Amino acid sequence: MTPDRFDPAASESRWQERWEAESCFRADSASPKPKAYVLEMFPYPSGRIHMGHVRNYTMGDVLARYRRAQGFEVLHPMGWDAFGMPAENAAMEKKVHPGTWTLQNIEQMKAQLKRLGFALDWSRELATCKPDYYGQEQALFLDLFEAGLVFRRESEVNWDPVDMTVLANEQVIDGRGWRSGALVERRKLNQWFLKITDFAEELLEGLGSLDQWPDKVRLMQENWIGKSRGLQFRFQRPEGGEIEVFTTRPDTIFGASFVAISPGHPIAEALAGERPEAAEFIARCKQGGTTAAEIETAEKLGFDTGLTVTHPLDPDWQLPVWIANFVLMDYGTGALFGVPGHDARDFEFATKYGLPITRVVAASADQADVPLAEAENAPGVAVNSRFLDGMSTEEAKAAIIRRAEAEGWGKGTIQYRLRDWGVSRQRYWGTPIPIIHCDSCGAVPVPKEQLPVVLPEDVTFDVPGNPLDRHPTWNKIDCPTCGKPARRETDTLDTFVDSSWYFIRFASQPDDKPFDRAEAESWLPVGQYIGGVEHAILHLLYARFWTRALERIGRLSVKEPFKGLFTQGMVTHETYRGPDGKWLSPEEAAEARAAGQDVESGRVEKMSKSKKNVVDPDFIIDRYGADAVRWFMLSDSPPERDLEWSIGGIEGASRFVQRVWRLAASPAVSEGSDAALVRKLHRTIAAVGAAIEGLQFNKAVAALYELVSAIEKSAPSADRSAAIRSLVVLISPMAPHLAEEAWTVLGGEGMAVDQPWPAYDPELLVDDEVTIAVQVNGKLKHTLTAPRGAAREDLQTMALSAEKIAALVGDSAPKKVIVVPDRLVNIVL
Repeated sequence: MTPDRFDPAASESRWQERWEAESCFRADSASPKPKAYVLEMFPYPSGRIHMGHVRNYTMGDVLARYRRAQGFEVLHPMGWDAFGMPAENAAMEKKVHPGTWTLQNIEQMKAQLKRLGFALDWSRELATCKPDYYGQEQALFLDLFEAGLVFRRESEVNWDPVDMTVLANEQVIDGRGWRSGALVERRKLNQWFLKITDFAEELLEGLGSLDQWPDKVRLMQENWIGKSRGLQFRFQRPEGGEIEVFTTRPDTIFGASFVAISPGHPIAEALAGERPEAAEFIARCKQGGTTAAEIETAEKLGFDTGLTVTHPLDPDWQLPVWIANFVLMDYGTGALFGVPGHDARDFEFATKYGLPITRVVAASADQADVPLAEAENAPGVAVNSRFLDGMSTEEAKAAIIRRAEAEGWGKGTIQYRLRDWGVSRQRYWGTPIPIIHCDSCGAVPVPKEQLPVVLPEDVTFDVPGNPLDRHPTWNKIDCPTCGKPARRETDTLDTFVDSSWYFIRFASQPDDKPFDRAEAESWLPVGQYIGGVEHAILHLLYARFWTRALERIGRLSVKEPFKGLFTQGMVTHETYRGPDGKWLSPEEAAEARAAGQDVESGRVEKMSKSKKNVVDPDFIIDRYGADAVRWFMLSDSPPERDLEWSIGGIEGASRFVQRVWRLAASPAVSEGSDAALVRKLHRTIAAVGAAIEGLQFNKAVAALYELVSAIEKSAPSADRSAAIRSLVVLISPMAPHLAEEAWTVLGGEGMAVDQPWPAYDPELLVDDEVTIAVQVNGKLKHTLTAPRGAAREDLQTMALSAEKIAALVGDSAPKKVIVVPDRLVNIVL
């Protein structure tokens, strides 16, 4: 006897085991079917999945299952972005090895993901912390090294004094390390870099081909690459030497008030060795981070060097040289000329130190003497600018560039905001950089036959810093070139390197090389990539660079890694505080209210452990089942927007699961027909398919709600029974366990997951009836419903015989009746 209710607990594990036993989701690279590659950004194994993971992976799963039903060979893999500082922090806090902590977390999160029934190819599972992955990454690094795309140089970096490692600019928040919270310092270290700047123009132009990416992401990358045209020129020093600068506004050159150099500029460093006050100022500057946001918001500080430079257009004009905390050595030339009248940062600096502020751009020539209350950076016409006066901004730019080039003190050039990618990290839990340092031979690559360079297990974290530096034997090795004693590189690679090629390794996993080119190219580029917009710049830009670098050195013919990109919204929840002001979880808030305590409801925010507004997926699955969770994740909000979690929403999803089950479990058999239901079914098939194609999952859910309601209201018939069978296939991507159980009770052959996507009749998508507007003397007076394609004579008769129109026309005969088939009838009296 078929049970009255669908029991998720009894059903889900059974079908998950059968899918696995029959290898339903194992991708076959040799399949003759067309290929579809669906991928969600792989997770960091922190220990528990959260609702953001559930939403992200449910979206990808629906698309993967849909593509499979369409007849594609689908690659839908899963792996783990498993290196990084959290594991080292855990090692210090919990006295456990980072690898042990990481692998335990992977097993726990993998079990959680499996409970949700995702159609994942677990045979291709990878973890970036395993030597079979990072050893191949080392081989690729050496390929780039041999191609001249890797280099080492001294660089000014953000240094976290607690985590004892370099931080990328984006990892410095309000001047503090993103994990430790310590105030960062600027230091100079020898660092390994990848030459991403060699690809700046390619990466910029390539954005134009990514028409299946969100516009906002492409714009963010365009701004990050930051192409700008301007003038690079030199200020001469009276005592000899020069200071080179770059500007995008050469038209403002007559507004120059000072020249500012970075604390890391060679002139500043020379002064530090001569003047203690200069050294003290430079040390203060190194206390701040190097992010653009921080530089803009920090107080502008300067040190007057007492030096001057000569204006290139006036030998009698001397400009003071200052060391300034807002000038970075790694951006541009490490120096700039300040134009306070037309740059907010320069205005703040000049105001603080009493430097001249001159207007050299105005809306019109007659405003040359209007004082400046703040910097004005809008284009206009040149004023107070000698031979440039009266020229537009663009004309003045061109005139200065022509003169600079003619006189030999500068040239027009293009620069990019993009800097080379510093990949050195002073930590243990990362991919060892496969380089050996020899006093005689310099930096020597590890021979590929000696890869992987495996991290030693016997390390300790009782002392801050990189354990690899302290290891008694690991970093000692003979030079492979000359045989003399040498030392291993102890820096490890930025974890963004690990995620810059994992999608290629998913596609092809030979033991003896990073990937097989033919196999990888049979899958690439990824057809649909899904993940958070917070990765719009770094991860996505680095992955694009890595793919193009491999193409340049002949390892791939693919240039762009991701054909389609979708950035989903976050899962949010209301926040709660108790009477003592401490955050409460939703369960604690409910208990406190039940006990009569005052609970303050706060803003709806992204779920976070710190504010305790999280919902445990396991608890919800235990209570409502995986299909209800999946359904709710898809139903309540457009997927690109945030989804507010609510108990009412998950309970509504659970009720819908039972509605579908009741239809499948007790179908009434009849030989009758139902043309209206057939039409509704075919429209639903078309609507659901189009919605999934467009990643508009909430619209697919809405269409299925309507179909279920239509079936529930319909009378028993053969068409009703057929509609229920089709419904089960249509919901299979969203609620796969329910679909399998329902397919079985309906007597379907095989499994629901193997059923082809239902076809629809295009003719049934067209309405049989249309609404006709009836006008009298051009004014709308009535509407009527008529068969589509009705003859003009029939429409005229229907309009004139309508009671309302007949009363208006009366006994007089119309002068003219204008009929537009399927649209209107206009009666002219």
